[in-house]
Amino acid sequence: MPPSAEAAPSPVTADDLDHAVQLAIATLREASPAAWDTAAGSLEWTCWETVEHLNDDLFSYAARLGPRTPPSDSNIPFVCESRRPGGPANAIHVDRTAGPAGLLLALEATGALLVAMVRTTPTTVRAHHDYGASDPEGFAAMGIVETLVHTHDLAAGLGLVWDPPADLCSRVLARLFPDVPSTIEPWPTLLWATGRGDLPDRPRLTSWRWYSAPRD
Repeated sequence: MPPSAEAAPSPVTADDLDHAVQLAIATLREASPAAWDTAAGSLEWTCWETVEHLNDDLFSYAARLGPRTPPSDSNIPFVCESRRPGGPANAIHVDRTAGPAGLLLALEATGALLVAMVRTTPTTVRAHHDYGASDPEGFAAMGIVETLVHTHDLAAGLGLVWDPPADLCSRVLARLFPDVPSTIEPWPTLLWATGRGDLPDRPRLTSWRWYSAPRD
């Protein structure tokens, strides 16, 4: 390969997703038990609700890969309900009496479900997503983005430090955000791509999306 050529990014894997979820859980375990009803960064949800939303994302992505023939034009029809006006509409809610430890146990469980489905689902499978029907690698990448950026929201609300690995951010950017700048550090770029940060000479995004369809 010529010295100036750039190697293609390595695929996003189930191990990457497991690593992201475990890093998030380790960080969130440092939060004060009294802080979980504070707002999660710039979101209108509490920190507790934001973890429930993340649980719901991971569970939903795992479920979409489950049927032998996944629906091509709709999600799995679980009932999603909000527990208060303005709160996230989820199929997954966690018993408040279980406390923060129970909330994070649910996060570990839903993360493990998606990890298992990514490991065992044939790469040829495609399942519905509004941003493009995706393959197991794509759902792993989506699960990682949800985990990284919502842990950023949570860290802001809980008073924690969150700085995920650059290589992990690079791979999900390459898989889901092909048009973002590649000359800036990957974590600030991912925050910018999801409307959570600024980049030099670029306006903050007020709307954003990823591109989950495989680029074969």
